[in-house]
Amino acid sequence: MKIKFGNTVENIVTRKEFPLKKAQKVLKGKTIAVIGYGIQGPAQALNMRDNGINVIVGQRKSTAANSSWKRAIKDGWKPGKTLFSIEEAAEKGDVIMLLTSDGSVGEVWKKIEKYVTPGKALYLSHGFAYVYNKLTGVKPGPDVDVIMVAPKGSGTNVRRNFLNGAGINSSFAVAQNATGNAPLLTLAIGIAVGSGYLFPTTFENEVTSDLVGERGILMGALCGVMEAQYYTLRKNGHSPSEAFNETCEELTQSLARLVDENGMDWMYSNCSQTAQHGALKWRPYFRKATEPVFKKLYESTKKMQEAREVIRDTGRADYKEFMAKKLQEMHDSEMWKAGEAVRSLRPREKAKANAAKAAGIQGRKVTK
Repeated sequence: MKIKFGNTVENIVTRKEFPLKKAQKVLKGKTIAVIGYGIQGPAQALNMRDNGINVIVGQRKSTAANSSWKRAIKDGWKPGKTLFSIEEAAEKGDVIMLLTSDGSVGEVWKKIEKYVTPGKALYLSHGFAYVYNKLTGVKPGPDVDVIMVAPKGSGTNVRRNFLNGAGINSSFAVAQNATGNAPLLTLAIGIAVGSGYLFPTTFENEVTSDLVGERGILMGALCGVMEAQYYTLRKNGHSPSEAFNETCEELTQSLARLVDENGMDWMYSNCSQTAQHGALKWRPYFRKATEPVFKKLYESTKKMQEAREVIRDTGRADYKEFMAKKLQEMHDSEMWKAGEAVRSLRPREKAKANAAKAAGIQGRKVTK
């Protein structure tokens, strides 16, 4: 389907054009080996399983109660039948879905490289490992298909959107088409993992936009700007409840939903004239102030500085403890303590939380 975005026309693939039955036919007889059961792995594996695809999981065995191995068992994967070591799963798979973290992908690749043999397909959900192969070592042979489907959301939302029938937007790309069937295979897996629609990209464009987006407006910039406004209000005598509601709660519970429904101008048109006037006045100031930061971020990404730091820092033996400490600091900050209190007052919040928890571990009947 051709869709016009401003002056640019893109070829978008929808579930209507590429229905699940077609995906099931393309993937019939193939074993899909999901390597890594961390963030994207569970969602994509469960969605494919629910869609009737032959899926196995490869994960390092651990007896720890909160390990990914234990989570996989809890989700219904059976050791020796559908749950294996990383090496065993890679050997058995016709399509090897390498979904481990960017920081660990190099070490995992060393374990499975010999099983990525001619005629097989290496699937990624992020361009990092392949584009930055000088850092990761991920260099499949020329007789292997190298494909990508990159859901535009966390694994949690990939699963949630699948369960509620909405699907999630995904980009897709083919880096190596050794068998001649890589494009068809890519789209089939894209539908099977729960994409609402798929749009084309390249491995390099995906990893660049993804790293910029995460560090920018999606996470880094959003959190930083929120903190700047919240603490400015607090320093000028506003209560935590007022500062949080005006900074975060109204954004996430009201305004963002209007943007999602019908665009930014729709959200503006549904706000007061005072809000419209002020937002239109201050919008260019914020753009001017932040564009230099985004330029610096983009340049750092293109120069592989961000990738180098990811591999360097996430490879630290104490990284999990380091990250847990940083996240705990955020959690314990006044701003997010205020948020915790505000969230507890929302209607049906407990029921929503329980439903979300259940969605993360439960499957559903095969959709045909």
